[in-house]
Parts: sequence; C-alpha cells; structure tokens
Amino acid sequence: MNAEMIAALREIENERNISFESLLEALESALISAYKRNFGAEANAIVSIDRQTGDYKVYHRRNVVEEVADAKLEVSQKEAGSKYEPGDFFDTEVTPKDFGRIAAQTAKQVIVQRIREAERDTVYNTYSAKLHDIVMGTVQRYEQRNMYVLLDNKNEALLPFSEQVPREPFRINDRIRAYVLDVRKTNRGPLVVLSRAAEGLVQRLIEFQVPEIQDEIVEIMAIAREPGSRTKVAVHSKRPEIDPVGACLGPKSSRIANVSDELRGEKIDVIRYAADLQTFISNALAPAKVLSVELFEDEGVALVIVPDHQLSLAIGREGQNVRLAARLTGWRMDIASDSEAAEARARYLAERELEPVAELVEEATAEETEAAPEEPTLQIDDELLRKLEEFKRERFES
Repeated sequence: MNAEMIAALREIENERNISFESLLEALESALISAYKRNFGAEANAIVSIDRQTGDYKVYHRRNVVEEVADAKLEVSQKEAGSKYEPGDFFDTEVTPKDFGRIAAQTAKQVIVQRIREAERDTVYNTYSAKLHDIVMGTVQRYEQRNMYVLLDNKNEALLPFSEQVPREPFRINDRIRAYVLDVRKTNRGPLVVLSRAAEGLVQRLIEFQVPEIQDEIVEIMAIAREPGSRTKVAVHSKRPEIDPVGACLGPKSSRIANVSDELRGEKIDVIRYAADLQTFISNALAPAKVLSVELFEDEGVALVIVPDHQLSLAIGREGQNVRLAARLTGWRMDIASDSEAAEARARYLAERELEPVAELVEEATAEETEAAPEEPTLQIDDELLRKLEEFKRERFES
C-alpha cells in the first residue's frame, strides 16, 4: 500500500459517503487477522497505517511491568527502557518481508466489503424514510405469483401475492405505484415489501390529491377497504366553513375520480366523520338512509333501523356495505327494516337475556360430563366367539 491507496480511499469517501477513517480501521483489523493467519497468532499483534503515505507496520505489543509473568504479553521496565513506566505499551516491529502481497489482497477484500455494506445501508435508510409512503417502480418479473418491482432503476422490491389486488393484472415493464409496507434487513441485503392492497395506499393517494389534507385542514379519521372493490373513508374538517367531503371529492368529483383511476376503478365512498357514534354509524351506512340507531355499548353492537325499501341497500351486495361500515366505525351492526324494528329489537333483547342462561347450562353440562362415571365396556370371551362362529357354520351347512 502507498499514497495511491490513500488517494483511492479518499475518493471512495467522497463518492460512496464512507468515512475514510472507518475504511482504515477496518483495513487495520483485517490485516491483523491476515497476519495471525499466515505468520502465527501473536497475542498482541497490531497494525498501524500511516494516514499520509499509506505505509503500514506490524507490531508486537506488550505491557510494561515490574516482574514478567508471561514473556509474550509482558516486558520488564528494565528491558523496555527508562522512558517507559509500568502500565505503558511497548511495541516491537515484526512486519514480515513478504507481507505486501497479503496486505494488497486484504485491502481489496476489505474495500469491496465496506462498499457493499455501505450500499446496503444506503438502500435500507432510503426506503426506511419512505416507510408507509408511495413509491413508483417498474414491474420486473413474477416468481411463484409474487411480483418483483424495480425502484429507481436499481433497487428491487417485493410485492407479495397476498398484497396484490386480483383485478389489477400488471404486465412486465408496466409502471406501478405501490405502498411501502415494510423494510427489513436480511442476509441478502435490505428487503423492501410493497403493497397494493393496504388501506394506507388509499390514504396516501387521497392526501396527494387533496390540498386541504396537506394543509392539515381536513383529516382522514378512518379507512375500511376491500381491495379492488370498494373503500369507505371517514373525513373531518378542523374548520367549520370547510366541507371535508366536498374537499375530498373536488370539482365535479375530479379528485376522488383520480384516486379511483389509480386503483383501477375501485369505488370510494367519502363519509363525514362525527364524534357522536349514532350519527357516525348513520353516515357510515350511506348511501342508505338510517331511521334510528340504538347502541348496546357493553357488547359493541348497534341496532340500526332503515326504511323497508332500503334494507338491501344498507346491507349491500353480499353484505359489503354493512361490513365496511362496521370496520369503519368499530361497531358490530344488526340491520333491520322499519316494519320489523319492534320484532328485531325484542329478538335481540331476548337473546341477550338468554346468553347468560345458555352459558350456565353449558358449564353445568360440562361438569356433569366430567363427573359422570364411565360406562362399563362389554367384554366378550374369545372362546364364546369361536363357538358362535361354529354354530352359524353348522346352521348354514345344514
């Protein structure tokens, strides 16, 4: 190693943002290991590299003591000289004459390894800063139904099959926006996990389209999503003169239409959030009109009454509307029509009263089953079975 090596390390420091001192320290540590591996495991071998010229030397370091117990680790004050005091280090140069080739190979390996580690750290830090945000990439390939996306034309990310949307058939080389779900450190380097099915993707797309959210005037309070089909978003305005629903929809619903287009036509319902639970539940069931909401807080159940002609609308196709409303509000909902309201309420109250009784009956039955003696098992003698078989055979032959 020489001044050219020092200049190369300085260049790496500038281009790769790797500390010059950390490179030299790693190089010194690697040279110690190489020396011990090739020239014997000296107990206290150290390597020193001149920061200006790049010259290196190997030393055998010993502690200065008054009485030597181990000559490999210690040296007497008399042998070291008068300028040394007990507790000082006494270094003797032991640089091998043919150590240059090993040092050059070691330097190359260390630098390559450090560059690789620095690049991995850079990728990890870059995408950790983008966690729960949206990134743009290109579909690179599919493996076992998992999609691999190229980010920034150099970093590969994983879009698992479980985070894909069935109605979004992306092809190779298609541009794709995805939500950064997770960033992990693995033995093969950083792993960036993307998602197209996360609720956070809808939230980020709406935030990008709505300036009032960016200005913190309008706030997204809750999201419930069935990817590829429908999403409900509850929004709230911090200023009474600003309509949160209108702000999210935009002129002629252009803002929410842009979000829907990015999600390949997924329907998005924007709901007005309300601190009052009954009002919030009523809003969450839109477009159905709600007549009344009765809350049973101990069980987290809401009994919702709707007009007869809107019962199917409130429930939705395959129960989707009420399912999303329940997830949005965090309440389990029992929907009933106006004509059956009294009957539904009475039935629900009767079930509430019977539940404790049913639990007691189950507990009592379980205790009786455990306490009941086992029925004796019928034991049949082998000799008796043989005689029965002979009797049947004689009857058949006769």
